[in-house]
Amino acid sequence: MTIDTVVAAFEDGATAEEIAQQYPALALSDVYAVIGYYLRRKPQVDEYLRQRRDLAAATRKENETRHDPQGVRERLLARRPKDSNKECCG
Repeated sequence: MTIDTVVAAFEDGATAEEIAQQYPALALSDVYAVIGYYLRRKPQVDEYLRQRRDLAAATRKENETRHDPQGVRERLLARRPKDSNKECCG
């Protein structure tokens, strides 16, 4: 679980209890710790999260430039052997 997820849920109005319930891997005390850290250092955390979003957008754009996402399903289906459409074990 990333700080991005906890902060986004908190900013969307979720309580610490709701966040912990939604993400069972997180202890309630850890959710409170993240929220407390965020509230004490909001400008720094917001900048960190902005940098992560910018990096993710740049990476996505680079990947889309390298690998055209249009028609992926059709290209993958075209690679399947023709007899793979038959049902198995039937």
